[in-house]
Amino acid sequence: MLCVHAHPDDEALFSAGVMAKAHAEGIRSVLVTCTDGSLGFGIDGVGPHDAGHDRETVAAQRRGELESAAELLGVDRLVTLGYRDSGMVGWPQNDDRAAFIHQPLEEVTSRISAILDEERPQVVVTYDANGFYGHPDHIFTHLATMAAAGAAQFVERVYFPAIPESMLAAFLDLATGAGMVLPEWLEEPDWGTPDELVQTEVDCTPWVRVKHAALAAHASQVDNADLVGMPGEVFDAVFGTERYVRALDRTGLALPESDLFQGIR
Repeated sequence: MLCVHAHPDDEALFSAGVMAKAHAEGIRSVLVTCTDGSLGFGIDGVGPHDAGHDRETVAAQRRGELESAAELLGVDRLVTLGYRDSGMVGWPQNDDRAAFIHQPLEEVTSRISAILDEERPQVVVTYDANGFYGHPDHIFTHLATMAAAGAAQFVERVYFPAIPESMLAAFLDLATGAGMVLPEWLEEPDWGTPDELVQTEVDCTPWVRVKHAALAAHASQVDNADLVGMPGEVFDAVFGTERYVRALDRTGLALPESDLFQGIR
């Protein structure tokens, strides 16, 4: 299985359950992280728009956190492409010509294709065309990964992490009721996936504590603090099942399904 994400901590947020499950079941797991995450928070909570924010220091800190999370999840190979974080949509850093989103799509696709050729994964996980919630780096990751996976005939399936619209509303109600302060990307979301498209549900309950620990490993990212600080039983209930849209399939297996490798094993 190859998971392609944009930033350090995205793997913990979006696909940690299936990655930990794969490790437990003896399936090789490879993680590609496209950017350095340098527009995240500094270890002292300094944000990317604050004085004293140092991108190189943040990138180094986040690399260490990513390595810790990958080890917790049993990742067999971690690849960091090292592109410069572009920031959230509308940020002035979007205009930085060195940013990930301004790099040649063909170059990024070629680098991901090379990893695909080396690993020959049956299953690829990445974002949908909206980058899950509209992040420019996520969208660019989607474009490059889909171009690479589409050309690799040995890839049997591609999946997009998803939250059904009905469940997104329920989660936000739960969070609001608990007085949680949510990350910027969770505020007033309009990116829930129509329920009928989400037909892959993977029970990751046996590994949800590992997922919680992987998210906590990204300790510098204080905007995730309320997610990390959820009581265990609440976190387990919310994140114990991971849901996906099956975007590409070369096996012909009918939906719904309960495992990314169903029909491939």
